Order: sequence, then structure tokens, then C-alpha cells
Amino acid sequence: MTGTGPGLRAASPGFQAPIAAALMAAALLSSRCGRAPRANPAVSARKAMVNTQIAARGIKDERILRAMEDVPRDFFVDPRFRADAYADRPVPIGRGQTMTQPYVAALMTELLDIQPSDRILEIGTGSGYESALLSRLAREVYSIEILPDISAGAQSRLRSLGCANVHFRVGDGYLGWPEAAPFDGILVTAAPRRIPPALIDQLARNGRMVIPVGDFFQELKVFARDPAGNVTESSVLPVRFVPMSGEAAKPGK
Repeated sequence: MTGTGPGLRAASPGFQAPIAAALMAAALLSSRCGRAPRANPAVSARKAMVNTQIAARGIKDERILRAMEDVPRDFFVDPRFRADAYADRPVPIGRGQTMTQPYVAALMTELLDIQPSDRILEIGTGSGYESALLSRLAREVYSIEILPDISAGAQSRLRSLGCANVHFRVGDGYLGWPEAAPFDGILVTAAPRRIPPALIDQLARNGRMVIPVGDFFQELKVFARDPAGNVTESSVLPVRFVPMSGEAAKPGK
């Protein structure tokens, strides 16, 4: 799992852009995941979710809309909660964790502005649903989960769906994945009280990080690094995520 860095955004000298685009498209098709390994009866539920919860609220990226129509969200939900898989709210996945509300998942993904050549770091694998979405949009996804059993379940699901471009790690997302950095995008699905410095350090130039920040009151924020290396911060909307555990939960963090 060697890092390729932000240089993937531009074709190397002498490498024609159309050829690069064709090769990238072929690579994505070969690694694309998202369809259930057996007949899935929830196609109409997925389409209704996308139309009424996602597109109707302003998500315009056609790639995200297609991914959310294709990826069987119910496949990532415990059978006890499968009836709620396409509801307009978070869904429990065990161990006090939840699968993010569909609209918020779509919004966070759109805010990353993912390009097909990008390498994305996901903090909080959870059920693996967001990993599956990211895998259809980016070249590679590096996903970290602090709970071993939650990670194992996600890995099993993603293997079943043929997600060949997702790399997994069991560990503390507060520390990121330094040996694979820098990342073109970082998506965080648990809320630290303060921004983890390691994640800012691992953000590539022209990269973006989308992260909920706060304790009881949380804000969804976007951090963007410009070509010169400067980082800007913007707030998007109030949110409610599970707190980030591990190092982030220590006093003073």
C-alpha cells in the first residue's frame, strides 16, 4: 500500500490526458463495488431515498446520486434494523455506533469534492457503507476503525461486494494513517472535541477534510489546504455524531 500522493491529479509529462482518463476509468470499473451479492429487493427504496432525501435537499453530484442508488444500504444494517435502512435518520450498528443519516452522508461526501484519481482517508469505518460509496468515487480508500469487531464486519461486507480498492486498519483514527499520507480527502465520521493535528498534517495540498467537531454542540466543518500549503476552515451546519474515542477522548484533547 504505497502512497502516490496528490500528483495523481495531473498527468505526468508525456502522458496524454485522454489515455490517463481511460486507464483511470478502467481501474475504477475493475474495483467498483456496491451491488449486493444476491438479488436485492430494495431497489425502489434506494431510489426513493435518493429522490426525496438526497437530491431534493440539494445534492447535485451525479456520481454520488448514482452511488447511493447502487449501494444497498440495507446490506450494511443489522437484520433487526433493516426496515429502517432507508429512513431519514441514523441507524444503530452496535457497540453504541450508528450509520450516518443518508443526507448527511451524501453532504459530507459532496463536500470532499472527490476526483477519480483521489486517495481518501476515512476515519470511522463503521458499517462500511460510506467506505463503499467512497470506493466508487475515488482511486483508493484507507479506512480506520478503532473497534475490531466493527471493522471485521465491515471488511466482510465490502469483500462480499467486491470492493478491491479499500484498505483497512484497526486503530485510533485520531492519529491518521501517516505512512500512506498525504491524502486528497479526509472524511471523519466521529466527533473529536478539537481538530486532530495529525489529520491536518496528513492532508495533501489542494486537499479537503470534512469533520464534525465539538462536544455536546457540534459543527460540521471543512478544512481546505491550498496549493501553497495554507489551511482554511469553514463551518457548514450543526450536526450530532458519536464522540471520537481513543486519544481524542483524553483530557485536554
